[in-house]
Amino acid sequence: MKVLFACSEAYPLAKTGGLGDVGGALPRALARLGVQVRLLLPAYKTTLEKARPQGLKLLREFEVNQVPVKLWQSRLPGSRVPVWLVDIPEFSDRAGSLYGDDSGTDWPDNPYRFYLFSKVAEHIALNKVGLHWRPDVVHSHDWQVGLVPALLAGQQNAPASVFTIHNLAYRGIFDYQTFVDLQLPEHWWHYERLEFWGNFSFLKAGLVYADAITTVSPSYAQEIQTEQFGCGLEGVLVNRARQLTGIVNGIDTDTWNPGADPYLAVPYSRRTIKRKIHNKLALQRELGLPEDESVALVGFIGRLVEQKGVALILGALPALLSQARCQFVVIGSGQPEFEAALQELRSRYPQRVSVTIGYDESLSHRIEAGSDIFLMPSLFEPCGLNQMYSQRYGTIPVANFVGGLRDTIVNFSNFSDAIDAASMSALVNVDETGFLFSEASVTALSEALRHALTCFDNKLLWRKLQDNAMSQDFAWGKSARAYLELYRQTVSRTTQSNDAEDQATAL
Repeated sequence: MKVLFACSEAYPLAKTGGLGDVGGALPRALARLGVQVRLLLPAYKTTLEKARPQGLKLLREFEVNQVPVKLWQSRLPGSRVPVWLVDIPEFSDRAGSLYGDDSGTDWPDNPYRFYLFSKVAEHIALNKVGLHWRPDVVHSHDWQVGLVPALLAGQQNAPASVFTIHNLAYRGIFDYQTFVDLQLPEHWWHYERLEFWGNFSFLKAGLVYADAITTVSPSYAQEIQTEQFGCGLEGVLVNRARQLTGIVNGIDTDTWNPGADPYLAVPYSRRTIKRKIHNKLALQRELGLPEDESVALVGFIGRLVEQKGVALILGALPALLSQARCQFVVIGSGQPEFEAALQELRSRYPQRVSVTIGYDESLSHRIEAGSDIFLMPSLFEPCGLNQMYSQRYGTIPVANFVGGLRDTIVNFSNFSDAIDAASMSALVNVDETGFLFSEASVTALSEALRHALTCFDNKLLWRKLQDNAMSQDFAWGKSARAYLELYRQTVSRTTQSNDAEDQATAL
């Protein structure tokens, strides 16, 4: 199986969020299954710099739409996965972030940049640049490469196309003039194709034209077919429901491994879970909180935006903090009003709240290891990663019953049946790993937190929940096998369809 993996991010060469984690991890996992995967990335200025230690080899120079292109080959760090870097001035000759300038403003030519990148993917997929390598599948990700399935559709002997939605809220919407400027086919301007309420959407192109569509959890695949979560595209997704599959993301179990995490004060594993407490005390000491084993330490890591349920946290925590039942640590950045509200909460409860505005990779690891409870009250969550990191670190998640959260956390709803357990033998039937609430409200989050805190006070029960959580398999292997099976089915289906079309043409 040969797969061209077209993505705008791949850790550690380029990353702004979860897409980068998938772009860096899934190709590795596929390669371990014997897939001949080629990772196609834009050659951002910073990406070229990060790729140099692995070596850069100029594969080809060619033109796309009269634009000169250099195609460099490197290697995904820590693997043997070949990386093909698309070097055009629109990517390589500017500073700033991947999608915008240093102030956070999107580059105005983003549609043109990613149109060119998609055209390069098309040329490679159709073996038009002399690489003598033709993929069976082109797997493209999110709106930045949503045009790829549309460009391949209808092309003779085109490979099968798979398109993955990582977050439907980011639809790549641009106006009609942009559509004209890109010289896209006129028949694409139609409500059943790319047109979207008077504009057009790169992401919709992938939804309409891909041979198979995936998203990053089974529950999210169902949710985005509804008006509540569909972002205006639910009709398209309902129409293509037979081609839509949800596959949960995996996590990097080497990077997120409490037994070998260099950022921790004391490493530990499921068998040595008692050592986890040393990381809690070290985190309390580091953040200036009273060192207290008996108080539950609640952690939050994430963007401080509406989607992540920050307003729910701000509504629920004061009552718990005033009762001295917990401490709260947070690291993140985002909306100024949320940053200010969290800092005000810290001022009100300086002995119980720590707030770090920004992001620090090492501190994030220590929060995962040092916390007892991890909050993820997201209003929607396509997959989520931190709830899986938390379980791997024996930190019990409290989360909203949405998307990937509901698919990766076993809800402990009948905690009252076990709370008075006197021995581990009485807990043998407890197989849950966290607490889920089914309504995005302060009341529901508060109740779930109270349940978690009550269970925390029962040390035998809490140890069983930790053992359950740390026993879960969140490695990429399972997800990669699901993708490989999807590739095989899609290739088989498209081959049969093409054969049928050829026979009809012959007749």
